[in-house]
This record gives sequence, structure tokens and C-alpha cells, in this order.
Amino acid sequence: MQKKIVAQNRRAKFDYIIEETIEAGLVLRGSEVKSLRVGKASIQESYASEEQEGEIYLINSTIQEYPHSLFNHEPKRHRKLLLNRRQINKLLGKVKRNGYTLIPLSIYFNEKNLAKLDLALAKGKSHVDKRETIKKRGWQRDKERIMSNYNKRS
Repeated sequence: MQKKIVAQNRRAKFDYIIEETIEAGLVLRGSEVKSLRVGKASIQESYASEEQEGEIYLINSTIQEYPHSLFNHEPKRHRKLLLNRRQINKLLGKVKRNGYTLIPLSIYFNEKNLAKLDLALAKGKSHVDKRETIKKRGWQRDKERIMSNYNKRS
């Protein structure tokens, strides 16, 4: 499976506990697709939620205007996500009842050259959990450094 990643939300795994990920399609305009192919997109502070009855939209994502287009788009417009009805009902049920959030992890082009979004069902981490993640990351880095030095001596 060949993915060409256009935009990634690197802080999502630090700020949230990821429960489940789902691949969703995006409803885009022509100038938005061209801008994505150039890599002019950001999903750092974006999220997904129900805007109309039974439809999920990507909110607060930025796709820059394409400079060579005659009919450009609005950079911060709400974009509809393409999901099955069963997936939508499952996601919205968990968001409403259990306090989950829908966070985009990455936008990419799949093997058929269609723009897709990895959407995560996530719960926010507390300050203590974030400190624990930092400790684990530091220990992993130190462990790799120690092992590389040990292998060089042998």
C-alpha cells in the first residue's frame, strides 16, 4: 500500500490516547486537490464533528489557495468526510456518550490517487499521562544510544 502523505498531525499521539483509526474520504474542490498535491495543507489544530444531521465535517483544517487557479477555494472551509452510515453512527455514538473526540492524523493520497484522511477516535490525555510519554520517549532514546555504543565496542 503506497501512501503519499501530504499533511500530518504529529501532536495528536502526544495529546490524545488513540482508541481507533478510520480511513475517510474528503469532498474537495479542484484547486484544493492541486494544492494538496503540492503539499500546502495543515491539520495541526483541526478536528471533526457533526455539523448537519448525520454528516461529519473536518473543521479548522487549512488547505492553501492554489496560485495558478482561476476559481480558488476558501482555505479554512469545512470539508465533508465520506464515511459509511454504520461508521458515522458508531463514531457519533461514542463521541456523544463517552466523551471521545475525532482527530485527524494525516491526509494522504492512496494507490488510486484519491485524497484520504486518517481519522482517530481519541480521548484527551491528562498532564500526568503526557509526562509519562515524555519519560518513555527519553528512556527509549537513551537505550538506543547505549546499545549503539555497546555494539561499536564489540
